[in-house]
Amino acid sequence: MISESDWKKFKKAALERFCGSILQDISEGLTCSDIPTNHGRYHYLYKLIENYDKQIALLFDDHSRAKAAMQLMMLREAGLVDEADIQGLSEELKERTKPMNQV
Repeated sequence: MISESDWKKFKKAALERFCGSILQDISEGLTCSDIPTNHGRYHYLYKLIENYDKQIALLFDDHSRAKAAMQLMMLREAGLVDEADIQGLSEELKERTKPMNQV
């Protein structure tokens, strides 16, 4: 399937990209004029982070050879892994993990 060293490389790069996106959403939430109160912004940010924590767990936790292809497909689907990141993988794995919009 995918080597442990390749998975660590993907995981590190994708997690960095994903966290950057999360921090951008948090920054926007802090200054959101649609939420007029501090408590409202706090609640919004709490729920935002709670939802992102679930996504991080789904995408990055409990790596195993059995789940590697599915996790890689989800990372590609989310735009967290690009074509340059997967160049060293087998053609079979690249094809199996292709995002749905590219099938």
